[in-house]
Amino acid sequence: MRMNQRGGGTAADLVNTLDADALTRILGDWGEIDTPWKVAACIVRARTAQPILTTADLVAAVAPCTPKKDESKFLTKLFQALRIEVNGEMEALKMALEQSLKVLRPGGRLVVISYHSLEDRLVKNFLRSGNFEGRIEKDFFGKPETPFEIITRKAVTPSSEELVRNPRSRSAKLRAAAKIVRQ
Repeated sequence: MRMNQRGGGTAADLVNTLDADALTRILGDWGEIDTPWKVAACIVRARTAQPILTTADLVAAVAPCTPKKDESKFLTKLFQALRIEVNGEMEALKMALEQSLKVLRPGGRLVVISYHSLEDRLVKNFLRSGNFEGRIEKDFFGKPETPFEIITRKAVTPSSEELVRNPRSRSAKLRAAAKIVRQ
């Protein structure tokens, strides 16, 4: 799950060392799991018997709280949450977006492809307002002060032809904006 194979923590480190509150935060924030406290409790309970070392161990640990009708969707969210935390993906995206403000010249374009709703929400808020909360600052006269002019009103998604050629593109969303030239 690590992008940097040379170092850093692993998903096994997370599930075996973090307390229930930290696991709940990760599963709720990054996995958008409906009942993250139940899943965290299952993980903590399972690791008291033996360490969770493999994906199969983790799947078995959360089996009691896995919804039967949406099992694959639930497990996808679980592994997504762990991957995002292990790699620091949201922090890396935030840093890249903040740096884009510094390196883009006025009129320069920023194009971002996101692959899940968390990333897309962050990108959309940043392009609209220049911050991650989506809070638009206004000048003394009440005019919005945004650093970008949105090029794509809605996110651009893959066409049906693209989906046939590349099924993995199904969740991709492209957003583009140009840095505003200040007078």
